[in-house]
Amino acid sequence: MHLAQQIEHHIHRGDAADTVTLDYEARFLRRKRLVSDGGEAFLVELPETCSINQGEGFRLDDGRVIAVCAAVEPLYEVRAEHLVRIAWHVGNRHTPCQIVADRLLIRQDKVLKGMLEGLGAMVTEVTAPFTPEGGAYGHGRTHGHDHGDSHGESHSHTHGHE
Repeated sequence: MHLAQQIEHHIHRGDAADTVTLDYEARFLRRKRLVSDGGEAFLVELPETCSINQGEGFRLDDGRVIAVCAAVEPLYEVRAEHLVRIAWHVGNRHTPCQIVADRLLIRQDKVLKGMLEGLGAMVTEVTAPFTPEGGAYGHGRTHGHDHGDSHGESHSHTHGHE
């Protein structure tokens, strides 16, 4: 089995020996066995966990490149008269979002759908490749976070080098 320890950026599909089609979650990895669309198994072993995007690829130990393609997955297409306002609400919830000229694409979440419809958005189920924005400061993925302690315990500590 070939080993991939390097990501190639800005590759053209025609320059690749093969492709691997992965959904949004599967494109977030560090070490994983994958099977290309042509049926070749290979092991990805990267120095750190990262988000791989369509248009990038895995450089195999024999020099070949396996191009990454975003899989079609179930999404919500969000349209609204005031789309910027809707985008703000989606971003405020740290929800991965693909921004297109006249619409947003987000992963299906019935609670979020209800909130967006309550704000006047039209939300439609679609299937499409999902390539959301990378997040603030170029750090790749955004992940939900907590705005406060839910259990009331203190998390303070000292480092002993004041």
